[in-house]
Amino acid sequence: MREFAVGLISSNYATDELGLLVKERNIATIPYAGRYRLVDFPLSNMVNSGLRTIGVITPYTYRSLIDHIGAGRNWFLDRSNGGLFILPGTIFGVSNTKARFLLRDINRNSIFMKRTPAPYVVITATSTIYNYDYNELIESHRNSGADITILTHTAYEDDENLYHAIINNERVASFQSGVKKGEEAFTDCFVINTNTLFDIINTYAAVDYLDLFEAIQNDFNRYYIRNHHFNGYCQSFFTTKQYFENSMNLLDIEVYRELFRNDRPIMTKIHGTIPTKYESGCKVTNSLVQEGSNISGVIDNSVIFRNVTVKPGAKIKNCIIMQSCVIEENTVLENAIIDRNNTIAKGSTIKGSKTSPIILEKKAEYKR
Repeated sequence: MREFAVGLISSNYATDELGLLVKERNIATIPYAGRYRLVDFPLSNMVNSGLRTIGVITPYTYRSLIDHIGAGRNWFLDRSNGGLFILPGTIFGVSNTKARFLLRDINRNSIFMKRTPAPYVVITATSTIYNYDYNELIESHRNSGADITILTHTAYEDDENLYHAIINNERVASFQSGVKKGEEAFTDCFVINTNTLFDIINTYAAVDYLDLFEAIQNDFNRYYIRNHHFNGYCQSFFTTKQYFENSMNLLDIEVYRELFRNDRPIMTKIHGTIPTKYESGCKVTNSLVQEGSNISGVIDNSVIFRNVTVKPGAKIKNCIIMQSCVIEENTVLENAIIDRNNTIAKGSTIKGSKTSPIILEKKAEYKR
């Protein structure tokens, strides 16, 4: 479908509910599954769907995002025709801190869409992940004759950060802030006719500090907006609790296989790392351990990132240990998120709860 659409990824938004996880990074670059960042999912979905011209609207804290995606080489986007475009974001809007598609951001980068003859633009945020072929969404949109087609799924739980799509006679009648379990939730992904996008930019120029869907909220009947339902695994990352639970879900082999499919691989920045070494006497059960680590202790039901050292006598349970951490001898970690480059001193104990895990920020050496 590459001749029909370009991709646009919006990452210029923030939330305080992710706490220390976004103190020195943006939502798009939150580490996940031992070696990935959240932005890897929309980028990979677009590339796997044949899109070869993709723009990424950067947030104010853009350093970690630029460092991760670079020129797009790891997604085969370092091309002379099309490829990856790094687009500047504006100062964040003041009306709705939950906005993911700021009109001002889209308008500022409208030249990106104007330079392509593609009739459709696939637009997505970075805080909801899934593995999906956008060709299905584009084909559904093209066959329906809609102006906008949003991707929706059935909400697994109540979530005040997602929008409930109100469907009436196969049309999206409106959005309601906050979704209840079992309702139709907007995944923060949609395909829109390029001319419709420009019409919205021009029509609502006076309120360009609003989110696109907030701007047209009272004019949904002006456009033909419909939904396309997605039945696959889909999770959002707006709170620390969601991040912890979604990470633990990866230890379910069926969830992992659905997210990381061989036929639609999730691509990421490549690191040349040696395999993990499991020392004599270590014990690892129901855990995801990435390469480059040295394991001498006990790990249970945890996600271990690259280049982590777990020394003898250390006990780790229900934890997320990020890249390049050192867990010294005889430490006890339970229900904790240890951000990268931390050293947990010998004999330390850090225990949180499943509903409120303890977070240790980057490079914050912990001593008993």
